[in-house]
Amino acid sequence: MPELPDIELYLHALRPRIVGQPLERIRIASPFLVRSVDPPVHAVEGRHVRGLRRLGKRVVWEMDDGLFLVIHLMIAGRFKWAADTANDQSSVRPRVKIPGKVGLAAFDFPTGTLLLTEAGSQRRASLFVVRGEPQLAALDPGGIDVLRSTVQEFGAALTRENHTLKRSLTDPHLFSGIGNAYSDEILHAAQLSPMQLTSRLTPEQIARLHAHAIRVLIRWRDELIAETGDTFPEKVTAFRAGMAAHGRYGKPCPVCGTPIQRIRYAANEANYCPTCQTGGKLLADRVLSRLLKEDWPRSLDELEQHKNDRKR
Repeated sequence: MPELPDIELYLHALRPRIVGQPLERIRIASPFLVRSVDPPVHAVEGRHVRGLRRLGKRVVWEMDDGLFLVIHLMIAGRFKWAADTANDQSSVRPRVKIPGKVGLAAFDFPTGTLLLTEAGSQRRASLFVVRGEPQLAALDPGGIDVLRSTVQEFGAALTRENHTLKRSLTDPHLFSGIGNAYSDEILHAAQLSPMQLTSRLTPEQIARLHAHAIRVLIRWRDELIAETGDTFPEKVTAFRAGMAAHGRYGKPCPVCGTPIQRIRYAANEANYCPTCQTGGKLLADRVLSRLLKEDWPRSLDELEQHKNDRKR
């Protein structure tokens, strides 16, 4: 799922292409995309895009007459830009075709077409059209913007409920724009266990987590923008080569060399370094720990011994 750095990358790429431009028409290919009725989605046609902003993991277009178009990409939603290369601006431009299997919608501008696609069979991406700031605010899950927060505000949100750090960081009602990927990176940088309970954090740990959350998010936001430059991002993914923990199961930790471990739960997983984050202890994967029970390895040495025993 695109998270704060990825959404900021899209905003950076979209601003010079659509801000100040009239949205000539919207073509909807999937009826499941549109989640609002009043105002109707075509009410924004012919109106100019006056600004872009981020609302959690949502992309918000500020239109004329107090209208907002809000797109939530969810897990597999992505944008693709098709620039208009026609030399004769007075001619009737052919419409860019919406991809058959993955295409959800097309947004036609004088300068090109923005395609919204979603991979996979499930259709989770959504589009809302709302009128006025109050209706827009109703779509906000309410999480604080970590980049603008003080350590006191961050700590208050973090300890509002007693959950694991992984769950709290990815809760959109607590923090805005952080998901599975960057929570792994933040916790690795802060050298904290993803399963540590927020009620047991010390003030020093909260301050360290706050500082590293800001550093990680800014680092990736700026690196992605610098890497893309003036082009439109073609590959927005949760797995990037420079990450320290996320998506690196079995690979060496860039800090200490210990193989990165993971635990799976529901549809998510947490990636972590046992040496840097958990004092050498292996966290219990719910499925495997139930299966192995007392044989579940508690350390890397026990894990290696368990693997060797299975090979015999």
